[in-house]
Amino acid sequence: MKREPIPQYSDTHVRRIYLLRHGEAAYFDAAGNPFPPATASLTERGQRQARVVARALEDVAFDRVVVSGLPRTLETARIVLGSRHLPIEIREEFQEIRRGDLAAIPDDELDRTIAGAFRGEKDEGTPFMGGETFGALLDRVVPGIEKLTADPTWNTLLMVLHGAVNRAILSYALTGGGRSFFGHFEQAPACVNILDLNDSLEGRWVVRATNLSFYDPAHLESRSTSMERMLCRYLPSRRGARRSQ
Repeated sequence: MKREPIPQYSDTHVRRIYLLRHGEAAYFDAAGNPFPPATASLTERGQRQARVVARALEDVAFDRVVVSGLPRTLETARIVLGSRHLPIEIREEFQEIRRGDLAAIPDDELDRTIAGAFRGEKDEGTPFMGGETFGALLDRVVPGIEKLTADPTWNTLLMVLHGAVNRAILSYALTGGGRSFFGHFEQAPACVNILDLNDSLEGRWVVRATNLSFYDPAHLESRSTSMERMLCRYLPSRRGARRSQ
């Protein structure tokens, strides 16, 4: 019986994406009043988180860097890169999904709308906290990642993006290029996801790691999600608004 030759695999055709979420950012003031999301910058803790990631990835030879252009992604990327002099490319299609007016959310809808914003697989027509729909997010992110992966000039890519955008990219990779949004991928501040892309194979995506938190490897700091913590930070302003009425 003739034996089939054993395939020979190598790293030659495998490209890698280090997909990061930005470090912890300040979305609310001390009273729980929200800042404009587009202006949110890293907290001191977020800067420390990014420095831990920088040490973990210091031996990675990035040859391209992509961020969304929002301040928190630029800050994180600069810290992670350290002394490496690479141009940082801004791709606005990877900006975070846009929320609506938090004050317009009824009190009895706060948990579902904010804490539950990423629970489960999302229908494309579902708005994110009363704002942009998940379908509109995919309309931006899917062509963006397809354009990046169609460019053969890079080998190791650093992307510093956002919680919802990272979930969209992970969902795209897991479905082999489909339009899905799996919300249950938690994305801790400054987490690292690692995706491999084999240009020589069909079904070329490999999701190697998700939500790596180098500053808290066992995720001991909290069992709540980022969106649950966001709701907790916002609630004081709602209570204050009711007392002032």
